[in-house]
Amino acid sequence: MDGVIVVDKPLGWTSHDVVNKMRRIAGTRKVGHLGTLDPGATGVLPVVIGRATRLAQFYTRNDKVYEGVIRFGFSTRTYDAAGEPTSPETPVALNRDIVEAALSRFRGEFAQTPPPVSAKKIAGKPAYELARNNQPVQLKPVAVEVYSLDLLRVEGSEAEVRVHCSAGTYLRGIAHEAGQILGCGAHLKTLRRTASGDFKIEAARTLEELSALATAGRLHEALIPAAQLLPEFPVETVDSITAGQIRNGRDFRVSPFHARRGSRYVKAVTPQGELIAIGEARLPHLCHPVLVL
Repeated sequence: MDGVIVVDKPLGWTSHDVVNKMRRIAGTRKVGHLGTLDPGATGVLPVVIGRATRLAQFYTRNDKVYEGVIRFGFSTRTYDAAGEPTSPETPVALNRDIVEAALSRFRGEFAQTPPPVSAKKIAGKPAYELARNNQPVQLKPVAVEVYSLDLLRVEGSEAEVRVHCSAGTYLRGIAHEAGQILGCGAHLKTLRRTASGDFKIEAARTLEELSALATAGRLHEALIPAAQLLPEFPVETVDSITAGQIRNGRDFRVSPFHARRGSRYVKAVTPQGELIAIGEARLPHLCHPVLVL
């Protein structure tokens, strides 16, 4: 069981809750996740299992796709439905043009200040701990990019959106700022992540489904094997002798006939489909194993 299982995270669970549950389901302590999802959000949470947990370092900048509902009329302390209101409720009369105008500045590259109730660190402490203790939270703006922001529906005081964005973008931050622009306050009512990098909602399983598969001895059906991860890295098939040398930290040669599209890394894989290592190009046709599984 070395690879990724895409979990459809349930509402109210933290990402760590899901990891703990998957440890019991998979019967191993070697479980992690590729990108935190807030308790109030649902959807794609890629969970890495076994030796594949060591591949997490290559997934730090995965872009994301979200679908969410912005509720206009009042803001909240956490910028989402979990927080207490921080402004009086204001009647709003929305139409598509008004909402589009408010959201237009959140397309492309811009600097976004993370919400005070977030996992961003301040002097080693998560910002949410300081906020909950009523301590001042001063976070620096972070450069983010929204590749697309589609307004799907406007109804009453709510607007449904689909957002494709870079890692580190807070949709609840966009909701909060849109409310400030319109002068009525707003917060993110619901959020569902439908994609995280290469991992899509179509491949996601609920925890109940995964428990049933594990009970039937079929959990492997939900697993994306380690060798199939990081598809942007070219594959170099290595024989048993070379595999042994790689495990001892020795450089290995790669075929000059395989197109590598300028990739910095390659995957060393056995003919049986087992991922041995991630190699980094040091010389033409010569790689150094920077990570050995």
